[in-house]
Amino acid sequence: MTRQDFQRLTRLRLRDARALLANGNDEGAYYLAGLAVECALKSAIARKTQRHDFPPEPRFLRDSVYIHDLNKLLAAAGLVGALKAAADINAAFKANWALVKDWKAESRYDVSTVPNARGFYRAVAGRNGVMSWLRQHW
Repeated sequence: MTRQDFQRLTRLRLRDARALLANGNDEGAYYLAGLAVECALKSAIARKTQRHDFPPEPRFLRDSVYIHDLNKLLAAAGLVGALKAAADINAAFKANWALVKDWKAESRYDVSTVPNARGFYRAVAGRNGVMSWLRQHW
């Protein structure tokens, strides 16, 4: 997949999440909004990849790129410092990341513990949301 593929998937998953929220499917909206953040982070990782670079060792790829952990993906994208700097100057963004960072892909299996999907979606796509910050880095 290319960086542009991940960006397209990000936009599609956000649109899907918004449609699910509008129809009362909070569980699906929560999952897809988190997946949109994952895709945006993977686009940021792809941005760092040079066309003719030798690929990293398979263990690195498996443990830090082919995963669903937003914190590990943030680190693999080299954005931990940039996120901290943005959070230090924007309390609303900091609060939004604090909510979004704990998203788990496993939520697709356990719908009984899904947090407030509308609040989560706003933290992802709303004003001072995680997605507006990620778009600066993908």
